[in-house]
Amino acid sequence: MTNTDLNTRFEDLMEFPASFPFKVVGTADEQLADKVVAVVQRHVPGDYSPATKISSKGTYYSVTIRVTVQSKEEIETLYTELAAIEGVKRVL
Repeated sequence: MTNTDLNTRFEDLMEFPASFPFKVVGTADEQLADKVVAVVQRHVPGDYSPATKISSKGTYYSVTIRVTVQSKEEIETLYTELAAIEGVKRVL
């Protein structure tokens, strides 16, 4: 899937640059937050402090990271690449 396949309307709904939260849900992996930060750093270098929560049964982790994005394309690229991390189930 290329970024153009996402067909989002962020440019109609947002003004850029914008602070945008990404929530990544994946199987329990203590390295998930590091993997999320590594993907974000490749596209939007910065100092990130993601918040990690563990599901009640301990089978899933969710990592929330806030990124200052410059464009619709940047959001779409991050969604695509975050979803490609091994073990990731959803990117919200």
